[in-house]
This record gives sequence, structure tokens and C-alpha cells, in this order.
Amino acid sequence: MSNSPTIRDVAKQASVSVGTASNVLNNKGNFSADVRNRVLSAVNMLGYKHPVRIAAPNAVPLSVIGVISKRDPADYPAINPFYSYVIAGIDRECQRHNLSLMYANVDVDELNRPNALPPMLLERQVDGIIMIGTFLEHTIHRIGKSANMPVVLVDSYAPGSVYDSIVSDNLMGAFHAVQHLIDLGHRRIGLVGSLATAYPSIRERRKGYVKALQAAGIEQTYIEDSPLSRVGGYEATLALLRRTPSISAIFACNDEVAMGAMAAARELGRVIPDDLSLIGFDDIDLAQEISPTLTTVHVDKVLMGVLAVRHLRDRAENPGRPALTTTLGTNLIIRESVSASE
Repeated sequence: MSNSPTIRDVAKQASVSVGTASNVLNNKGNFSADVRNRVLSAVNMLGYKHPVRIAAPNAVPLSVIGVISKRDPADYPAINPFYSYVIAGIDRECQRHNLSLMYANVDVDELNRPNALPPMLLERQVDGIIMIGTFLEHTIHRIGKSANMPVVLVDSYAPGSVYDSIVSDNLMGAFHAVQHLIDLGHRRIGLVGSLATAYPSIRERRKGYVKALQAAGIEQTYIEDSPLSRVGGYEATLALLRRTPSISAIFACNDEVAMGAMAAARELGRVIPDDLSLIGFDDIDLAQEISPTLTTVHVDKVLMGVLAVRHLRDRAENPGRPALTTTLGTNLIIRESVSASE
């Protein structure tokens, strides 16, 4: 980790906010001579090197990045095991480029609409925004319009928007997971953890499940709609296996759902993987700590964060270029929760 001073160190030394320090160095905003002198004195004393890049005429100076993630009140204070790694990737890339970070959670209502915008947007404390999580389109557009600055989306979707985005290949990740079950001889394969109206990433996983079955000439699907949660996976698996006991394998739309499915299978006396094979999605830490360890689709969450910063820097330097969507491939991690069908 670099010991070079950061804009946050400058702000602390000058007794101002990070946003104020950044704006002074980028000649933005109206500040008193005293504030400017304190910031510049702190820069000289600490030896801070302000990032300077050759850029397009309309380039946006980028010193402080704001990271916004969605927080469902029902989940608080739990930490999202997927997005925490995305943030780690953002932090790592920011350190490489001497950029500072500010974090904010946006509380949303039952329709995924933000209850309020974070102060760092309202007070213009950041130079660019990375939005993490599956926000609805109007939420993205509201924040993007309010920010009036470069915005990059991570695992968020705004069709037809002007925002760069980083997503994983959910459809093919699910396709390969279900194809693996088919290759092991499974023909009655269930799906839990999705709704027809779910977020785009989960709808893509649902499509991947159906596509794999169709590619193998399997017409029958076994889908039990449920929320994307451990409780949802538990209840859906109970219902699915009670209705169709002949199911020999289940694809869960994420690892939390898979853990709920595992608990339901045990309650019904099914031994994993002897009596029921199970695959999840995301490859969170718990996937390799539970027993049996969970076969799952790995998503490079840290790389998603790294690429988000790179996209934001490029967008700031080239604000007029077309929007880009980067889709990361996935890998199937085979562990103990899957076996061949008898």
C-alpha cells in the first residue's frame, strides 16, 4: 500500500472537507482566501501530488470518487457479501491513482425508490459517482441527473441510458451451471430464487436455466418463484420438493438462496449431494465454508470494482464518448454439493 499523501490527508491538515480540498485544487467553487491558503499550504507541507492528466478539452477533473450503494431497511445492518468485494476493488484502484473515496448508502422504499439523496451529492463533495447494486431505472436517472457528473454503474441497469456500466454474464453463467448438472445425468432440475419480474441480473439467470434445458432437449422446467434471499430459497425448495419429489438437482439464483435450499433439503431428509445436487451463484465466502461446500458460479467482484474506477476515469477525461457496457465472464467452481445422477 502506498504511503503517499492523499487528498483526504490534505483536507484533514487544512481542517476542511475532502470535497472542499478537491474543489480548491480543481479551481471549482467560491472559497475565501483563508480556505484556499490553508489547502495550498497543506499541499506544500505534505508534498501531495495532485493528479494531472492530459485530457479532452471538456474533461472533468477527478480527485474524489463517491460510491453509492442501495440499502434495503430490512437488511440493515447486514453487510452485502457481494458488494463488499466490489468496494474493495474500487478502493484498491483508487489507491493506485491517488484518488479519494466517499461512501454513502441510499435507503430505498418497497419500490426501490431512494428516500433521499446523500449529502455528498447535494453538497457537490465528489467529482464522479460509482453506483453499486441493482437500482431501478428511475433511481439511476434521478441520481445521475442530480449529480451532473460522470456516473458508472456496477451491477445496475438503465437501458438506453448514457451511463457506463460493469455487469457479469449472468445468462451464460447460469447456462453453464445447469449444463453441468445435465452433463452429470440430471434431467429434473429445479430453479429457486427468482421472479419473472426480478432485477435484470436475476432474470438473466432464469433465462440461462431455461436455455440450458432447451439446448439439451429437456422441455420440462421446475420453477418455484421466490425472493432472492435465504428464507425465500428455503420456502421455495420445500414447496418444490414436496410438489415434485423426483427432482434430483436445483439451481439457486445466488448463494444465499442456495443455503436456504440446503436447509430445506435437510429438513425433508434429502442428503446433499447424494439425494439432491445443488449449485449457487456469486461464490461468496460462505460458499466454501459450509458443509458440504457449495458448487457455485464465480463472479470476479473485485475486478468489477477495479473496472468501475477505470471507466470513471476514462469517462471524466472523455465525457463525449459513447456509453460502454463491460460484461465479465464467469467460472463454475465445482465443490462438494453436486454429484452424478443415478
